[in-house]
Amino acid sequence: MLKAIQILGSSSSSSSGCFFLHHRLKKPRSSFSLISRKPIEASIPESSKLHNLAFRFRKGCSFRAFQMPNTNSESTPDGDSLSSSSLTSTAAVQTTGFTKKVSFCQWCGGPTKHEIPDGEEKPRAICTKCGKIFYENPKMVVGCLIEHENKILLCKRNIQPSYGLWTLPAGYLEIGESAAEGATRETWEEANADVEVQSPFAQLDIPLIGQTYVIFLAKLKRPDFSPGPESSECQLFAAEDIPFDSLAFSSMLVTLKLYLEDIKVGRPKFHYGIINKRPGTSPSDIRAYTLDHHMKC
Repeated sequence: MLKAIQILGSSSSSSSGCFFLHHRLKKPRSSFSLISRKPIEASIPESSKLHNLAFRFRKGCSFRAFQMPNTNSESTPDGDSLSSSSLTSTAAVQTTGFTKKVSFCQWCGGPTKHEIPDGEEKPRAICTKCGKIFYENPKMVVGCLIEHENKILLCKRNIQPSYGLWTLPAGYLEIGESAAEGATRETWEEANADVEVQSPFAQLDIPLIGQTYVIFLAKLKRPDFSPGPESSECQLFAAEDIPFDSLAFSSMLVTLKLYLEDIKVGRPKFHYGIINKRPGTSPSDIRAYTLDHHMKC
């Protein structure tokens, strides 16, 4: 996972400005900028008065944080408002997220109790027989944004959740594969498309549901694709024809809007952000989100 983070945080000096996955990493050259806490729109927002909060991110690479004025009330998933001081803090934003109620030990089958273990800060499921502690970790979802003749390949879901809605080919990373390998596998499974990964495009964290999305830009090796078992249709869409009103998930909406914004200014960049649902909204409302701590390079 650390290597994946290091890959996602570096960029090449190629003319296209994208990161290319070679056998060795190229030297990082660009800096991250925190550009917005507001929900992204399809158009590029007007320039605003920014406050530069520059500090060192790591040796040889600087990090710049920019706070944009926030006229709307925004909250964390658990309903607490984010103050400007908490926004600009270098500490990670604390969110509650969803945790499963574990009643029985996965090792010995004994009943569990829920307590805060010594030296920790969060309640955990602790087996009352063998004493082992159950730790629940986030899931990584990997997928591909496939460009072909200035169009994007989308799949219509043939399964729940979001049956009948459109998505990029993506799914859960499996044990034993890299993020790029998982993205190409999911693309094959959902679209019968053989692709070549070009560069990482976005990492989007969704703390509320314990998921991290890693989306790669990719090209078709052959102009062949067809629906897999989890898809009812596969189709290439021009930018103006993308079915934004029929997308499956907020993560797909964010990814596609970021991509279109990049294309308008010339080339794709790498993006990081945290997707937070607005309190009190329906999980099926994919537009009820804020993209917080958005960085790009």
